[in-house]
Amino acid sequence: MSKTILASRKNEHDNLVSSQRIYFLAAAIFLMGIIIIARLYILQVRDYARFRGMAEDQHEAFSELSARRGEIYLKNRDEKYPLAVNKEYMMAFLEPKMVTDRDRVISELSYILGMDRGEIERKLSDPNDMFEIVKKKISQEESEKIRNLKLKGVKLLPENYRYYPGKELASQVIGFVGSNGETEIGRYGLESFWEDQLHGKNGSIFQERDSAGRWISITDRKKVPAQDGVDLILTIDQAVQYETEKILKSAMEKYKADRGSILVQEPSTGKILAMANYPNFNPNDFGKVEDMSLFINPAVTNAYESGSVFKTMTLASGIDSGVISPNTKYVDTGVISEAGYNIKNSDGKANGEQTMTEVLEKSLNTGVIFTEKLIGNKRFADYVRNFGFGEKTGIALPNESAGDIRNLINLKSDIQFFTASFGQGITTTPLQVLNAYSVIANGGNLMKPQIVEKKVYSNGEEEIVEPQIIRRVIKKETSDQMKEMLGSVVVNGHGKRAAVSGYRVGGKTGTAQVAKQGGGGYEEGVTIGSFAGIAPLDDPRFAVIVKIDNPKELQWAESSAAPTFGEVMKFLLNYYNIEPTEPINKEEK
Repeated sequence: MSKTILASRKNEHDNLVSSQRIYFLAAAIFLMGIIIIARLYILQVRDYARFRGMAEDQHEAFSELSARRGEIYLKNRDEKYPLAVNKEYMMAFLEPKMVTDRDRVISELSYILGMDRGEIERKLSDPNDMFEIVKKKISQEESEKIRNLKLKGVKLLPENYRYYPGKELASQVIGFVGSNGETEIGRYGLESFWEDQLHGKNGSIFQERDSAGRWISITDRKKVPAQDGVDLILTIDQAVQYETEKILKSAMEKYKADRGSILVQEPSTGKILAMANYPNFNPNDFGKVEDMSLFINPAVTNAYESGSVFKTMTLASGIDSGVISPNTKYVDTGVISEAGYNIKNSDGKANGEQTMTEVLEKSLNTGVIFTEKLIGNKRFADYVRNFGFGEKTGIALPNESAGDIRNLINLKSDIQFFTASFGQGITTTPLQVLNAYSVIANGGNLMKPQIVEKKVYSNGEEEIVEPQIIRRVIKKETSDQMKEMLGSVVVNGHGKRAAVSGYRVGGKTGTAQVAKQGGGGYEEGVTIGSFAGIAPLDDPRFAVIVKIDNPKELQWAESSAAPTFGEVMKFLLNYYNIEPTEPINKEEK
């Protein structure tokens, strides 16, 4: 009996243990199922994108396709001259992990590239490193020597860089391309102003590998082509720019001047044929330039008190408004007193009865004040603005200054208007003065200065930039009379040294004082000499301004800027084959 009971209890125990094992196993299977489901959710839903990306990284590659930067050209008669182009250079780099002869690599590279051995040793310090730049923009000779060594772990990679074949030629007009830390962008000049169009738009390429790691050919659907930048053809003529810069440099040395500018414009269209500044710089070596002010284009950026070259606009305003004519007379007493100031002529003389033509010939301050009084302050200020002063010209260059004519706001301050009539107390840029003289030359229209003649797109399409008239400033009759008056200045007045044998030339000198920084009067013994003029007078093809800053020799513009102008104009008339209309001085043949 007792054995039967014991056997029964044993069976119950065994059944209980068996049931517990089944429950445990079922629970374990259930839990494992939950884990598997959760894992599948993580892999296929929550982190799907991340894991797919990791997988694709093993079989796919995304690369950026660099757009070709647009190039910039000058005109050279009917041809074009490269001013800013793309040039392929080689970059030397190391794959330290692949280097087998460390000592030889250090010795050869340091010798060929002229580098310190320690610098190359440091680049090889991490044996697991796969990429270390040794030197960029190495010469063709250096790259050939490195290539011929066939050293393991030493590589060459082609890279495109900006190159300026003309070196200093038009450097402040062109600017340069430099790094902003991540990419190369235009800095200063045209390279900066036209950055968006020159840079173009980068494309992309998406590639896949097969299981063996080989690249699979791609379809157009996976490639976004780069859109190359726009090429610019400038209005500047290479020969004119070169000759103008040469003449300017010679003048700077001759007159021991601090700096200077010469601009040449086609009056009928506003096209700039030359824009020369000195000193300048070589944009290929911009990193070596210590004085960063050399990067700035003073012809459009630096405003100054232009002095007597401004008298032309005052007299033109008087003739156009009908208050004077070239033959109107006044009595020059040599001085005008206003608001406690005595304004004298530059020569300190009283010349007696004078015509307005003689006022321009002799550059009489009292004569233009006489004219400004007749015009009236408000109408005079309106003419000044209409000639383009106090506003930017709109030329396609960066950092243009509008100048400063705020002294003409208070219409009751006669003294400010009197001094403005001969170019003092208001500031202008050389480009503004040149553009105003083109108004006189072309019959009375203010043109938008143009420096880009044509844009060429990557598909070959061309866009011509048309000349633009901003507004009419003076009547044609006024223009004709002013041209004759300017011609008289060159024949009979202070502009005699600007004459070109065989041609009728007109223009005006200006010797301006330089205001002290921060105000408080003018610098002692510091002047800016200018000459602005046009030729040939019967049908002006060229307007030119010469500006010479602080000449130590021959401070008066008639002895420095005027003869420099004559040199430039003589070249222009010969270069463009303009037929003489006057007898030619045999000594100048």
